[in-house]
Amino acid sequence: MPGVDTVEPHTIEANGITLACRTWGPPDAPPVLLLHCRGADGADWTTVAERLAAPPAPRRVYAPDLRGHGRSAWPGEYGVEAMSDDIRALLAALGLDSADVVGHSLGGLVACLLAQRHPGVVRRLVLEDVCAPVPLDPPRPPAPRPEGELSFDWAMVRATDEQRNAPDPVWWDHMGRIAMPTLVIGGGPASLIPQDQVAQLAALIPDATLVTVDAGHLVHQRRPARFLAVLEEFLAR
Repeated sequence: MPGVDTVEPHTIEANGITLACRTWGPPDAPPVLLLHCRGADGADWTTVAERLAAPPAPRRVYAPDLRGHGRSAWPGEYGVEAMSDDIRALLAALGLDSADVVGHSLGGLVACLLAQRHPGVVRRLVLEDVCAPVPLDPPRPPAPRPEGELSFDWAMVRATDEQRNAPDPVWWDHMGRIAMPTLVIGGGPASLIPQDQVAQLAALIPDATLVTVDAGHLVHQRRPARFLAVLEEFLAR
């Protein structure tokens, strides 16, 4: 059930840059923040967002473009820590004390750092096909830039590849600080993410539940109905 993005993003100044953010649902409904994977943007979540924002239990859904993606600023500095700081500032600019946070792949790592560093702003955490922050061996070689215009900054790809190859050990050490209820959704054997590392991430987080949806890395795109069923059950607890 593919979604058609009809929601225009608005822009918000946060952490010294401009972030684009799409919004669905009643303003007074419980907030959910959706963080996309590398190379995508907030529109990637349209199908999920439309369902979460619909009756009978609507949510207020926010789906920003991470820095270096889509219509957000491309400032040239792309550490995952900076992306996490952006999202903390975005929540403050939106007037949100806390929200349920859902992150896919790179967005899931951003969500992990947000939960480690600012646990009070994350009510529940959902991580879609995110691996534990272990160094890659062998390291991922530099990818060639595709030809033509891109919807994301290629410098962001290079920077996040470097951090994926050699993540800050603090990311691992501080996983135990993620104390809120956490759902980890693995994509199963068809995923490009090693599922033993997804399970390893779930084991590092004290109150985490691991669920596998056999869909590959793009769980919410390829099996949206199943993804939503697992997500909504968790958020309703």
